Amino acid sequence: MHKKLFLPGPVEVLPEILERQSLPLVGHRSKEFSQIYERVIGNLKKLFNTDYYTFVFTSSGTGVLEGFIRNFVKKRILIPVNGSFSKRWVEAALLNGKEVKAIEIEWGKAVKPEMVEEELKTGKYDAFMVVHNESSTGLTNPLKELAEMVRSVSPDTLVLVDAVSGMLGVPLELEGWGVDAVAASVQKAFGLPPGISVAYVSSRAMKRSEEVENRGMYFNFERMWEYYRKKRQTPFTPNISLIYALDYQLGRILKEGLENRYERHKKMAEMAQRWAQNRFDMFPERGYWSRTITCVKNTRKIKVAEMLEELERRGYVIANGYGPLREKTFRIGHMGDLTPEDLEELLGTIDEILKDKGWLS
Repeated sequence: MHKKLFLPGPVEVLPEILERQSLPLVGHRSKEFSQIYERVIGNLKKLFNTDYYTFVFTSSGTGVLEGFIRNFVKKRILIPVNGSFSKRWVEAALLNGKEVKAIEIEWGKAVKPEMVEEELKTGKYDAFMVVHNESSTGLTNPLKELAEMVRSVSPDTLVLVDAVSGMLGVPLELEGWGVDAVAASVQKAFGLPPGISVAYVSSRAMKRSEEVENRGMYFNFERMWEYYRKKRQTPFTPNISLIYALDYQLGRILKEGLENRYERHKKMAEMAQRWAQNRFDMFPERGYWSRTITCVKNTRKIKVAEMLEELERRGYVIANGYGPLREKTFRIGHMGDLTPEDLEELLGTIDEILKDKGWLS
């Protein structure tokens, strides 16, 4: 039996998208591939109406974001930590020999401009790195306000963004918000299988990379751009089958319209959040709840692992709490091509389990 995925990722993928991966392969140095890849890059730009440099890597988002650290940080980076994934970027920066200042914030609380402004004023940083949508806690940080503050207080500091679990589900602007490098994995709100990631990089970040030593080989953005500029190809063999699927899905997303996609995600988030408040409570700070992931606080002290096992027996998969939040929370992903009708079906099934177990009177 197929189990429908309502995870923070990977997400449920439509059969027609899965089928695109079974098309016969072409050579990655062929004219056919160059035509497909050029169309993909063009449509990625069209999504955000942007002139930013645009890339597709055969990698998880983690690889691309580590690439941001290697390419765009000469020496010092400032990272607010309010969840598992922001904590990851501190570790990655240290492992790449950068000087890191981490500002620790309680998990479930948003990063607000005033929390980091003073540090930016007193310290000189090459970059400020933030997670837009923190999937470990179901929280969206106020990226627009944070980017505006960084530009105002420290204009030379680049704004690097992890948009892995938010892009195409949580509203985002590039030039309009003044961010410099943004990356996302496609197994989230893009509605694709895992294996490739996309990145958008500003001209000033690309210029800054020329001053950075030891940028590496695979995640070298200058090298990636040169191959695209000259050949409409990638330096190394890409996942051609997934690029077929991305090409097809971008057409679908553009037809739906990005604003309509945002609105659908908003509607699903509101449904899940209303349900969470009626049955349990929300874990993250009010006013910063994610449109793609609802993190439910286990106020009834139910056995979350037991509930998840029973859900799987009935054909659905959601996620338990992440790391230290295991059993204290559980998470419902509602992104990609899921619909409000799909979510209503899931929430009804959870209600049945809660009643059957005596957890809901």
